[in-house]
Amino acid sequence: MEPSAEQASPQPPHPGDHCIHDGDFVVLKREDVFKAVQVQRRKKVTFEKQWFYLDNAVGHSYGSTFEVSSGGSLQLKKKKEEPASETKEAGTDNRNIVDDGKSQKLTQDDIKALKDKGIKGEEIVQQLIENSTTFRDKTEFAQDKYIKKKKKKYEAIITILKPSTRILSIMYYAREPGKINHMRYDTLAQMLTLGNVRAGNKMIVMETCSGLVLGAMMERMGGFGSIIQLYPGDGPVRAATACFGFPKSFLSGLYEFPLNKVNSLLDGTFSAELLSSEPKNSTPVEESNGKFEEKQIAEQADEDSMADAPESIEGEQRTMEIVPGDPENKDPKEKGSKRDYSQERQRRQEEQRKRHLEAAALLGERNVDGLIVASRFHPTPLLLSLLDFVAPSRPFVVYCQYKEPLLECYTKLRERGGVINLRLSETWLRNYQVLPDRSHPKLLMSGGGGYLLSGFTVVSDSLRADPSPSLKSCASTLDSHKAEEPASKKQKCLESGS
Repeated sequence: MEPSAEQASPQPPHPGDHCIHDGDFVVLKREDVFKAVQVQRRKKVTFEKQWFYLDNAVGHSYGSTFEVSSGGSLQLKKKKEEPASETKEAGTDNRNIVDDGKSQKLTQDDIKALKDKGIKGEEIVQQLIENSTTFRDKTEFAQDKYIKKKKKKYEAIITILKPSTRILSIMYYAREPGKINHMRYDTLAQMLTLGNVRAGNKMIVMETCSGLVLGAMMERMGGFGSIIQLYPGDGPVRAATACFGFPKSFLSGLYEFPLNKVNSLLDGTFSAELLSSEPKNSTPVEESNGKFEEKQIAEQADEDSMADAPESIEGEQRTMEIVPGDPENKDPKEKGSKRDYSQERQRRQEEQRKRHLEAAALLGERNVDGLIVASRFHPTPLLLSLLDFVAPSRPFVVYCQYKEPLLECYTKLRERGGVINLRLSETWLRNYQVLPDRSHPKLLMSGGGGYLLSGFTVVSDSLRADPSPSLKSCASTLDSHKAEEPASKKQKCLESGS
């Protein structure tokens, strides 16, 4: 009975958070290509022209490597240690090798027949090597390159990784750089460092990078502290933030606030009535069709599809006018589901309104520990208005894909005052290949990863003349320190002179 019990549970136990669970967000890796997906049973995943299921990955640890077998199932691949004493037969140079396409004896039909028989990719690569007439004449480096190329083509090897800021930023920069404003991963690391993002801080972030900067800040803060996200439009876009797979405890310190209400908050005219009086254009459509909310949420998850939302609303309104529904002929179950949906929608709206009021209360204190701006909008008006919420002696970082808007912002900040240590920088990155006897810089490198403007806030003379209630305590403490220090220094000078 014991052997049968062992066969019934072939997956090794891996306690802790290093184990893959059903519903987790993971990152698939094949060579240098990444893709973020959610683990769901019996859900087909397509990655690099391969389709498979992630059912067999549940229970294994992150970093495990799997091979895609027939039927789309994953099989754990164990690393085979090659004997060190094995000597390869290789040539001295490649000058006599002619690429005429006749060196390989196996045809495409033969390779397809091998795949149909269920032969693994490793065995196909081995047969390609044996049937190549020029393989033994190549140099050792050329042989390794040939094997690597054939393995990439015929071996379906997938590695499952745990999402992190570095992996997701590399994935977005390689696959969809436009969605993160062409922000390179080393630039994002500089932003987190210059912004002093750490646990326990109260931070403001204004970004249009699909939520990547927000997710990086939440990961570094570890669920401690609070983050206020300012968003344009109908709601915040957090597609990249969802890929991190944060627990619910991390979301308790996350607040959002509409960007168009910042001026009213600065002027002191903001009130709860402004939030309740916001126009809701999609309300009649949502009441008439309960499936529209799922469509709207899916559109908000993609930054590019937000512009298509009004057209879809108008098209659905036209269909509602052409084919009107008769409420008397509807089933009671359908009426009950729509009633439950309307109640759920009202509950979500009330919860969102409550979160907006909490964010407004936090911003009204004007003692934020840091400000990070990474948006496609012009940074100057954003930064000049948002700096009023930052406490003195706190850092701020602004990212822009181009240098000219930051130069204008730099000039405006110098004229305005209240900031010190202004610095406009660009990070330079070059990757290196590190292999035995083949370590060298890579030929292709990134042309640019954007520009950063950073600095620190101080109490300016204008704020000293008419300080706000939130800054009176800071100004008073500074004045008290200035009044005390000269007296003690004078006393020491008199004693030494006497």
